[in-house]
Formats: sequence, C-alpha cells, structure tokens
Amino acid sequence: MASIRRTLSPALNDRLYQNGTAVSSPYSPASHKLLPNGNSKYQSVPHLPLFSALSLLSRRGWRRSFYRCLIFLLLGFLFGMTPFGNIETDIQTQDFTLPDLKPPFVNVQLDDQSINSVSLTVDKSLEDQMSELEPRKQLIIVTPTYNRAFQAYFLNRLGQLLRLVKPPVLWIIVEEKSASFETAEILRKTGVMYRHLVTKVNSSSVKDRGVHQRNAALEHMERHKLDGIVYFADDDNVYSLELFESLRGISRFGTWPVAMLTPSKNKAILEGPICNGTQVIGWHTNEKSKRLRRFHVDMSGFAFNSTILWDPKRWKRPFRNSIRQLDTVKEGFQETTFIEQVVEDESQMEGTPPGCSRIQNWHLHLDTKNLVYPRGWLLQENLDVILPIQ
Repeated sequence: MASIRRTLSPALNDRLYQNGTAVSSPYSPASHKLLPNGNSKYQSVPHLPLFSALSLLSRRGWRRSFYRCLIFLLLGFLFGMTPFGNIETDIQTQDFTLPDLKPPFVNVQLDDQSINSVSLTVDKSLEDQMSELEPRKQLIIVTPTYNRAFQAYFLNRLGQLLRLVKPPVLWIIVEEKSASFETAEILRKTGVMYRHLVTKVNSSSVKDRGVHQRNAALEHMERHKLDGIVYFADDDNVYSLELFESLRGISRFGTWPVAMLTPSKNKAILEGPICNGTQVIGWHTNEKSKRLRRFHVDMSGFAFNSTILWDPKRWKRPFRNSIRQLDTVKEGFQETTFIEQVVEDESQMEGTPPGCSRIQNWHLHLDTKNLVYPRGWLLQENLDVILPIQ
C-alpha cells in the first residue's frame, strides 16, 4: 500500500515558538518516548532555558542588539569629538619660541694651596660603631678575699668599678673555708656576673694567704675550660678603668708597671717592665731583689690568656703539668715562679700600654689587722650615750 508523507506546514512550524518559549508538538520526534510495554505515547518534554536563549539569539535577537550597540558607539564618538565652551584659537607663533638659555658666568679661580690642604678624615662615630660589632674577649677577674674590717668596703669599691667595664666580664671571688652570707649579698648587688668559690685548704701558715685561693680559681678555669684573659685583682688595690679595657688587647701574656707603697709607707716605688713599644727590654726593681728574682712583676701587674691552662698544644708548652702558684717559696717570689710556668722569657711578653709609660693601678699595702672586725659587719651594741630629741 502506498504511503503518503506530509510535511509540516509553515504555520505549524511557527506555532512551535510562542512568547519566546518552545511548545512541544505531537509530531516532533523529540517528544516521543517509548514506553516499557512497547506502546508509544505522546509526552511533552520541557526544553532547557539555556537552549531556548541560544535559539532565540541565533534566530532573531543578535542582529537587533548588534545594530543598537553600533548606533550608541557612533553617538558616543560624536559627543566626544564635539567641543564645548570657548577655545582660544588665536595662537601666536611666538608663544612657542624657547628662551635663550645660557649658563651664568662664574669667575672660577683655582687656588693650589686650598687644594693641597684638603685631607680625608674618618668619622670617629663610625669607627666606634664598627668596634662595637667586633666580639670582645672575656675578662676573668680573680679576687681572693677574707674576713677583715675593710672587706665590705674593698669588695664594694672593686665591684662598682667592674660594673663600668664593658661585658663580658666574669668575676671569680674565692673565700676560705666557707662562703659568707655578707660576701654573697654584696656580689648580688653589684650586677656583675660572678662565681663564688671556696677553698678548703688552710692558709694560716702561708705568708701570702691568697696563694691557695688563686689556685682554686685556676683549677676551676682549667676544669671548665674558661676562655678569656685572666687577671689577679686583689680587693685592697686601686685600679683605673682603662686598665681593664686594655686587657682585651693581650694575646698571650701582658705586663705593665705598678706603683707601690713600701711597707713603711714612707716612699713609693715602681715595679714592672721597661718597654720599647710593646717589647719588654728591662725591669724596674729595687736593689735587694734584682739578683734573686727572674721577673720583677707585682701580682697585679700582669695578665695572661686562660687557654694556656688547659690547651698546651696551642701555645707549644714543653710540659703539661698544671700551672699553679707555689706555697713553698718565700714571700715575694710567688709572682716570678708562677710566670716562669707561663712564658719562657721576655720575648713571649707584651708590654701594655705601648712604651709602658703609664701607671694604671696602685698597690697600697693597707694593713687592717689591728682593727676590730664586727661580726656580720654590724655592731651588736649601740652607743652608750643616747641624746633624746628635745
């Protein structure tokens, strides 16, 4: 049987789109679905909004939008090119001429003397800032002390001086038998980094009772391998601030002259090195000891590097025995016998300051044996006479 195929009419095709939306047609193949039972049934399936917008834009709206944008673009260009207000068109050509620029006449006269007198100087403040950036050597100050009338005065005076020295500074204070509460209290108030040591060795039979105390400090530095410049500063001596600042310039062993009062306190003597720059070429001394002592130095007139105590390979020491002060020698010979263990001769010494021409500390030999030492540095009884307030 012949089949007849009919095409959709244009009117029917136009009715597929009403009010900008698609209407499903029963004749549309997209609207047919095959049911599970095999029967076909017409069902309307809504189109997606995005597909509808694209279809509308592709059929009708894009040309109209394009023409509108083109018209507004032309209008904006015309308004932008149209001049508003009064513009002065009468421009003179001479307005564009540049003035004749010439450098001013300067009468320069070269003076040879002024040029030759120019000198380059370095800002001292810059040098100070650079020196502060360099790490400073640690100063290890060893002070033996014992109970006596002026102990509090001596320790306070030395502690306040060390407080003015630029850090790092380590103050090692050594007492006999036991650490006193009064000494510890003073050390805490000074604000200086310190270590409070005690020696158990009886020093009553030794004329220089500080020998065992200094040895206790030397043993402490050797055991803990402290690195710095060691200086024996007795509490009854008088020191200048520049002495401690100059100690940091010592490499191995440094020495300087010390002003001393004789035990009779009727005259002052000078004891220490004679220097040519920093080279030691002789010694200041008295007639009695010039043939007996090898090195004529006071205990407060030298300092040395602490690594000599625990690093003999660095300094090429021929022996590795511990360096200590001897309690078997006569009084006044502790200095020279100790220095003989540290250096071989004057070639390994450094004179400070250069030329050894300045006194930086004084040994006064203040004797306080006959003064009363109050227990706990306090008087237990008040004055006998009390005057009431009238």
